[in-house]
Order: sequence, then structure tokens, then C-alpha cells
Amino acid sequence: MVWSIFVIIGAAAICWIDVPRLRRNKAVKERWAFGVLLTVAAGLGIAQSMRVRLPNPLDWIFSVFRPISDWMSL
Repeated sequence: MVWSIFVIIGAAAICWIDVPRLRRNKAVKERWAFGVLLTVAAGLGIAQSMRVRLPNPLDWIFSVFRPISDWMSL
């Protein structure tokens, strides 16, 4: 639980530093992308701090390319 608070504090610090710069540029798409990516990253950080088992993207890549590898090794 304590680590989740640290993740939230870190995300808030990142917002506090970067949002004023994004407002000066008046780039709406960049602000949306920043918000979405920071929210996803903070959510994953909180999940990992709570020791939730997160899927590894490399497992998905292996499952896609394994049949091709098996077919080529025949």
C-alpha cells in the first residue's frame, strides 16, 4: 500500500512539472497522449506494487511466432 502512494506521488510530481509546459504549447493531442500514457503507467506501477501478476508482452510474441518457427524447422 505504501508503494502505491509513492507511485501516485511520483505521477503527481510528473504532472506538476510537465503540464505547465504542455499548456504553453497549446497542443491538445500531446496533452491527451501525456495524460493517457501517464495514467496507464501509474496504473501498471500500482498493480505491480501490489504484486499483481502482469502478463509479459514477450509471451504474446512467442505465441505468435512459435507456429512459424515450428513450421520452418520441419
